[in-house]
Amino acid sequence: MNPTKPATDLSSESASKTTRDTLSITDNRTGQQIEIPIKHDTIRAIDLRPIKVKPDDFGLMGYDPAFTNTASCQSKITYIDGDKGILRYRGYSIEELAEKSTYIETAYLLLHGELPTKSQLADWSYHVTHHTFIHESIKKFIDGFHYDAHPMGMMISTVAALSAFYPDSKDIFNPESRRKQTYRLIGKMPTLAAFAYRHSLGMPFVYPDNDLSYCGNFLNMLFRTTEAKYRPNPTLERALDILFILHADHEQNCSSTAMRLVGSSHVDPYCATAAATAALYGPLHGGANEAVLRMLVEIGSIQNVPAYIKSVKAGEKLLMGFGHRVYKNYDPRARIVKNIAYEVFDVMGINPLIEIALECERIALEDEYFVKRKLYPNVDFYTGLIYQSMGFPMTMFPVLFAIPRTSGWIAQWEEMLLDPEQKISRPRQVYLGSDLRGYIPLDNRK
Repeated sequence: MNPTKPATDLSSESASKTTRDTLSITDNRTGQQIEIPIKHDTIRAIDLRPIKVKPDDFGLMGYDPAFTNTASCQSKITYIDGDKGILRYRGYSIEELAEKSTYIETAYLLLHGELPTKSQLADWSYHVTHHTFIHESIKKFIDGFHYDAHPMGMMISTVAALSAFYPDSKDIFNPESRRKQTYRLIGKMPTLAAFAYRHSLGMPFVYPDNDLSYCGNFLNMLFRTTEAKYRPNPTLERALDILFILHADHEQNCSSTAMRLVGSSHVDPYCATAAATAALYGPLHGGANEAVLRMLVEIGSIQNVPAYIKSVKAGEKLLMGFGHRVYKNYDPRARIVKNIAYEVFDVMGINPLIEIALECERIALEDEYFVKRKLYPNVDFYTGLIYQSMGFPMTMFPVLFAIPRTSGWIAQWEEMLLDPEQKISRPRQVYLGSDLRGYIPLDNRK
């Protein structure tokens, strides 16, 4: 491309389709004109490089803190239209998957691109189920944590430790090896989570029961005590299954980006997953539903909601669980979760905080302050209430997020590995520090 080529007059009737699919830029510093191709409503940042004042300049870059308007990859996994409140996995709406699918089937869909046949699902379920057990030394590793260690901290550490137990995982360009690590990660994550939970309570570990479903087995490892055979409550089992579907993937969020960035160094998937899990640990990501619960407890009663909302509008407080980086409409997952909440309450009893939550939602959806800012409830607003009602402590909330998100992380990781355009991630910076300076001996510094 010739960087000094004049931009084509786009108003000309003879402008071709090729010309219309370009962006014409004039650099007012130099008068230089350049034409950049537009594809999929994007331009390539590298095409800005020829724009420079002096020949030895580095060239123009885009500056985009937090990647608010930068696409780092092309993906076929998850589609989100935040303005319309749409979420789809591989083209299937989240509403239909939550109603008709299971988590284990949805995980297959994310990883393989299509819904499985009956035989494919049976084979997939078998292999995931038979990789739920962990090495006995991993149990000793978990036992080494202090009794009050955060379950998420234990999860991050033990997932990373799996890298040392499975050195074959470093063969990342071997499809058979990737398949085996996928079985292991999706199968073992609930076991690691349950063991971390039991360790924090000082209770003995419960081994997986491969006769149960994916979520039923997880409940077994969490809550079984003296039963000869644990039978999960079908309502709670299905509620957890749906919540896992809703959390399975969410496009290029913080943790998925961490999975891709760390994975781009060609590290094994266990270390990359540990990095993604660490990203999920933060209160702005996987810890958001815990923040909602703490807010509802702080409000205390339905009578205190108006005063709290007033303090939010004054900039003194935050309304946790409202608004989303992507969604500028009602989060489609939030509607589904709200319905699940009442099914769980029918079994476990009403959560007294639900009245406060509903009043916060009612006011926010009617108040011009929140409507104008498009602050609608997101998926975190009700999940904490459900998990609390099911008996989970707040420290387990991000762990419950990490289990289903593993399938999405692996799908993102594998897509990145097989994309010939991807390289090791290495963002640029805008340097604003000192120019070249001479070293000053210690005795001469003031």
